[in-house]
Formats: sequence, C-alpha cells, structure tokens
Amino acid sequence: MTAPVTKSAADKPLGPVLIGLAGLEISAEERTWLSHPAVGGVVLFTRNYSDLSQLTRLTASISESSDRDLLICVDHEGGRVQRFRDGFTRLPPLAVLGKMYAESASNALDFAYRHGRVMATELLLCGVDMSFAPVLDLGDRSVVIGDRAFAADPEAIIELSDAYIGGMHDAGMAATGKHFPGHGSVVADSHTDDVCDPRSFEQIEQADLKPFAALSGKLDAMMMAHVLYPKVDEKPAGYSPYWIKSILTEKLAFKGTIFSDDLGMYAAKVAGGLIERVRDSLLAGCDAVLVCDPDDVRQLLANEALCLSHADNALRKLKGRLSATREEVERVSEWRQWKKTITQLELEQSKWV
Repeated sequence: MTAPVTKSAADKPLGPVLIGLAGLEISAEERTWLSHPAVGGVVLFTRNYSDLSQLTRLTASISESSDRDLLICVDHEGGRVQRFRDGFTRLPPLAVLGKMYAESASNALDFAYRHGRVMATELLLCGVDMSFAPVLDLGDRSVVIGDRAFAADPEAIIELSDAYIGGMHDAGMAATGKHFPGHGSVVADSHTDDVCDPRSFEQIEQADLKPFAALSGKLDAMMMAHVLYPKVDEKPAGYSPYWIKSILTEKLAFKGTIFSDDLGMYAAKVAGGLIERVRDSLLAGCDAVLVCDPDDVRQLLANEALCLSHADNALRKLKGRLSATREEVERVSEWRQWKKTITQLELEQSKWV
C-alpha cells in the first residue's frame, strides 16, 4: 500500500496576517500563533534582537515552529529605523543619499545600490526574508518620515530608489515601496494621530504619487499609508478600494503584493475594532495585513469569528533567496569594501544632513 502524500511546508497555504512576537525567543503561546491558519508571516523589531547568533536561531525556530514557510520581515531602512544594530553595518538614513545626489548623482546612485545590497544581504544571512524598503515618500513636511525619505524631489527619489531596489534584488531580496500614495506631505504622525491630506488627486499625482507610478513595475510589494485624502476618497488609503484597486492595481498596473501598514497604529483605528480593521483592509484589496503588537495578535487569533482567505502566493513569492554562506560572502573583497564605505558614510552623515 502506498503511503499518503503529504504537502511540504512550501506548498501549504499562508494566511494574510503578519504578526509581531514579544521577545528574543518564541514562547509556547507564540508557537500556537505561528501555526494558526490566519498567519502568514512575522514582523520583527528591536525587542526581538540581541546579536547575530540569537537572530539566526530565532528565524530558524520561527520556521521550525510552523508547518508552513512563513515570511519573516522587518523595517530596516537605516538611520533611526534600523531594528538590528550590534553586529550589523550601521546604515545612514536615506536622506544622506539625497544630499549626496545634489552634489554628484552618479556617486549617490552608487551608494544607494550599496546601501540596498548591504542591508538586504546582512538580513538574508540571518534568515530574514525581507525589509519593508525603500521609503518612496517625499522628504518634505512629515515628522514621522523626515530623513527616512531620500529627498523632497520626486525625480531624485525615483533615481535613487531604482538603484537601491537594484541592490536589494541582486542580494536576493524583494523590495517594498511605502507608504502609498504618499505620507511625506502631511505633518502628523499616523502612529499617534489621525492624518489627513487635504489636496486634490491632481496635486498628489503631480508630486507624491510620481515615485510609486514610476517604480510600480520594479517593486515586488507596496505598503499602504494610514492617511485620509478626503478630496479623493472618504476612507484612508489602506481601507480604500479606490486607492488600492482603481489607482494602484488598475491605473498604475501594479501586480505585486499589497500590505497594510501596522493595524495597531492610531490612524488605523478609524475602522473600528481589530477584526474590523483586518477585514476592511483585506476587502479593500490588501493581500496581507500587519498586526505587530503581541497583545493585538492574542486578541485577534482568539476571536472565533476570525475566518480569513489565504494570502498564498502573494506572500510566498516574497521569500528571500540567498545563494551564498556568510563565510563565502565575507571572502569577497568588493563586499568588504561596500560595508566599509557605508559605515564611513554613516559616521560622516552630519556633513550631508
């Protein structure tokens, strides 16, 4: 009698929820979360990191704790948004590259490639599949974006992001543009406030939307902004079928994965309770949602009414692809030079910003 065929982890469906974990190791409760059919991946934070060995063990245990090939993600842009520090190359904020661009475009594009390549390679070596990068917002007014953006000029952002994405792709990592359709032109912080952009669609299209439109064919994923644009739609972008379906997937012909931003953020709460936020994001057209606070995860997964469709290939296609070991990478002199120059740039950033 022939033994039954079992699906491998890579074949089993992934849910649409990416969750946060509490600490440096996976608890017994979190192991049950990782096997929940609604879960498709994990978002890591500084609270989940102590050193390279610990991170590598953690990512391995995430994979081992589920019978599916979960997507492991992080925000690791550089500057103030670099979740892992000791043992990693210190990455300057993207605004440094924008300042360089104003003096020498070719030099800045070379460093943008290196920045993306070093960032992605170091994460992949520890088992992290993807960083939510690059930021495509305009570095104009927003207190939460600020130096996370390359520049205030859309054309500079497009060129620098293109080079940065090339570095990520050559390392084996998918790239995520954020925060669609643009968070940079409003002052308020969506982590702590409701954010409203009063401009017309035509004004947004001529400024903030330009980098997203120009790079839509090169980006593997897009993250929505928790921003309301009342002259365009009555719902914030992350809950808006108009922004997600009519503009992003139809007008811009974007074919990649669409993420919500963290649904625990203040500006996300306009949709109601957590299960309503998840439901409304997915109904609007997001392929996957982020629930980063472990207390929120506990509440969401304990809800017996939770019944979500699978994200499947939308997440699976974003898995990292690293073809070399750490020892092999470190033997490459060009790689060592890239790390050295990025470190030096971070140390000297005050002369650029």
